[in-house]
Amino acid sequence: MAPPVRPVLPDDRTRRPARWVPWAVLAVVLATVVQLALGAFSDLPQFAGKGFGARLAAYPVLMLLVPLVAALRRSRRSTRGAERRPLPWWATLLVALPFLVDVTGNTADLYDAVTWWDDANHLVNWALLSGGAGLLLRDGGVGPRWALALCTAGVGALLAVGWELGEWATFIRFGEVDGGLAAAYGDTLGDLALGCLGAAVAGVVLARREAHRARATAAGG
Repeated sequence: MAPPVRPVLPDDRTRRPARWVPWAVLAVVLATVVQLALGAFSDLPQFAGKGFGARLAAYPVLMLLVPLVAALRRSRRSTRGAERRPLPWWATLLVALPFLVDVTGNTADLYDAVTWWDDANHLVNWALLSGGAGLLLRDGGVGPRWALALCTAGVGALLAVGWELGEWATFIRFGEVDGGLAAAYGDTLGDLALGCLGAAVAGVVLARREAHRARATAAGG
């Protein structure tokens, strides 16, 4: 008697994401833009000195950069007759969520009202952002798994540095921070450490997920 045929599990690099994921991305972007506009054009004290005019210009672009670049690349691939892959909506969602969390924390004045909010944001948001970057690296062919984990952590660390440079350029250099530049220096170092830790966690989680997927695919085959 022939052994039963087990179905081969699809590779989630090429299968389409659930239909709700693009709608979730749209909801996240809209909720972020509405709060950014409130912060940029209102006189509410929780938005004072936090560069919401610059954020209103930059955040929507950064949130939608992944699908825009992917759509451009897919269009070029189509002209060459290559296979069209689905847009990376899961990666887009992971990249967009930290911007919503950051803006919502300012809207609700959580950065001032909750002492641990800023630290938690840098840890969790960089885990999410780095996770999205890691999915893009994986889809781009980065491997083996240990290399994927290291590259994910490295990209997250670079993004953490870029974020702190952006904060310095928008309001820290003007002295618009409690405690002055000395306090800002210590806060920046702490934020960098937490951001890098979140990026490292994302790299490990993604590598373990890939190992589990590979075992499941082998068992299905």
